[in-house]
Amino acid sequence: MGTWDVGPFDNDTAADFSYTLDEAAEGEREGIIRAALVRTVDAHGYLDQDISVEAVAAAALVAAQCPAGEPITTAYGPDLPIPELPADLRELAILALDRVVAEPSELMELWGESDKGGPWRATISALRNALLPPAPGEQLSLI
Repeated sequence: MGTWDVGPFDNDTAADFSYTLDEAAEGEREGIIRAALVRTVDAHGYLDQDISVEAVAAAALVAAQCPAGEPITTAYGPDLPIPELPADLRELAILALDRVVAEPSELMELWGESDKGGPWRATISALRNALLPPAPGEQLSLI
């Protein structure tokens, strides 16, 4: 895996995923994102790192549309806009991220062997937190 940093799009597989989204018709982009998340959630046994990397990228795209999410600003993310994604993808993205960091997961193992494993886990945690709905009674800031 060609990886240069801990961000959701900081590797060759995620950059290829972005290219796939850019090449797809606008109406197909949601389905591509959903499929990446479903593949991960539905995976049984050892989870391949390529499947995980696409799920992390897909989750980042969903999180970017959440109030607490960070916009995708990397040059390796999709160039074309992602249409408004349905709210049900938030829960699916959380499940996918939880699966990526659960054993047996090749991506988790690879990052565990790296000196950047902690920062990578922090990236996953930040994505997951952005996907969570606000706590009851918590107001969202529009500023």
